[in-house]
Amino acid sequence: MATIREDENPGKKMVLTGKGQVSVNPDLAILRLGVLTTGEDVTSAQSENAKISQQVLEVLRQLGITDIKTVQYQIEKIIDYQNGNQIDRGYSVRNLYEVSIEDLGFVGTIIDNAVYNGANIIESIRFEVAEPDLYYQQALNLAVENAYEKAKSISSSLRIIFDPIPVLITEVSTQPIPFSPSFALREGTSATPIESGTTKIEASVIVEFIY
Repeated sequence: MATIREDENPGKKMVLTGKGQVSVNPDLAILRLGVLTTGEDVTSAQSENAKISQQVLEVLRQLGITDIKTVQYQIEKIIDYQNGNQIDRGYSVRNLYEVSIEDLGFVGTIIDNAVYNGANIIESIRFEVAEPDLYYQQALNLAVENAYEKAKSISSSLRIIFDPIPVLITEVSTQPIPFSPSFALREGTSATPIESGTTKIEASVIVEFIY
């Protein structure tokens, strides 16, 4: 089989995709928790919710948590139906907070203390990387290397002697995948077990080589 050299076939192109992935241990937990109360009227439901929510916020601050924000405050009328008849059951008040926790080993303790002080909603936990751009750059470099290695492999298989020269690199952005673990609240002196797992940061590129 004839060998094709770069100088004999100017202008030929090869377009390939490359992918890179970096696994990172998260260093930030985002916890959503809150308080749900009910009452015969709005005022009583709100009053009880405010009292319990304040207790939860105080214990969070005592534990050193400062990054707290309200993400939902909702009042709903509770309607039940029996034998086709509408029955008024009062009102519900839902107050939900988002809490950022840097010490991942402390997440279970924070949940337990919040629940002990009245929180009855643990909506979700997700684990993130505080500075994902640093790891994304690593994944991006791996993606380019992956495309380059593909080009070398294909050229060897086709007996094309050339040093792959990228003339166009197109970044295909992908976002880190937050990890949301399952967990269970339990009674006892031990903290609720929470495992952060790993976060995968991926990057993809389309590279055009000439030969």
